[in-house]
Amino acid sequence: MLAFIVRRLLQAVLVMLAVALIAFAMFRFVGDPVNSMLPEIATTEDRQALRAQLGLDEPIPTQFAKFIGGAVQGEFGISYRNKRPVSDLIVERLPATLELVFAAALFALLMGVPMGVYTALNRHGFVSNLLQIISLIGISVPTFVTGILLILIFSVWLNWLPSFGRGEVVQLGWWSTGLLTISGLKSLVLPSVMLGLFQVTLIMRLVRAEMLEVLRTDFIRFARARGLTDRAVHFGHALRNTLMPVITIAGLQLGSMIAFAIITETVFQWPGMGLLFIQAVSFADIPVMSAYLVLVALIFVVINMIVDLLYFVVDPRLSVGGDRA
Repeated sequence: MLAFIVRRLLQAVLVMLAVALIAFAMFRFVGDPVNSMLPEIATTEDRQALRAQLGLDEPIPTQFAKFIGGAVQGEFGISYRNKRPVSDLIVERLPATLELVFAAALFALLMGVPMGVYTALNRHGFVSNLLQIISLIGISVPTFVTGILLILIFSVWLNWLPSFGRGEVVQLGWWSTGLLTISGLKSLVLPSVMLGLFQVTLIMRLVRAEMLEVLRTDFIRFARARGLTDRAVHFGHALRNTLMPVITIAGLQLGSMIAFAIITETVFQWPGMGLLFIQAVSFADIPVMSAYLVLVALIFVVINMIVDLLYFVVDPRLSVGGDRA
């Protein structure tokens, strides 16, 4: 297992270097930030002075080497738009995004797994067919349409929940959280439902398909022949063997939610990294955009490694095989 972890770490380093190179090279062509930072009446000398101050007049390899060196230390330069260190902006916005994503992921798992198990064990029931139809609608409808409908129903018509913002937050050191206030919890409901609704339908359909496949295997027949109860067969044997693909998809979707929370944060004006990225794109704020892509790639790499390690917990055969190797 140690060799597996070392191999994964080496792969992670290569992936991060490739992502950093792509992000750095791609944003060279986004636009010239000097045009956004200076007025139109600025002289050529002013533009050259600002380019020298930002380091944009240096050779590309030198700029990339400085970018890598700063990224390793957690420094991504100064934001062209906010005139502040990018690392400070990320530290301010990261708690909001992580709380939103983990609330959406918890909602997706608590809803998707039981619904998938129920529809697998009651394939021909009315409720099962209704859930299947709802899941199909949930996959088909774009997320921003879902968010607008949620705002219309629960904010405009019923006036139960706020339609934008994060509510009141509490500072716990550098971490700002809205989970300790009523307004913060109420503000979290709609965006987390919007972000997690697609994942609910995906997990439900995946659990159902895998559960039906496992229930047809021979070891389930042998378990029933031994006289085990339906509860033991369904939850002790079938569901456990269903968790392997669910862990894979859930891990990947967790990274996707962090990366693509941009739409949700834009609809609800949630002050997270996604909204910061959208603002950076409109201003050609290259340090912020590059830092965002590198950070998202790092999160994906870490989540994939955690998913791989969870395989050893769920399936003991992998640990046995690894020890023998």
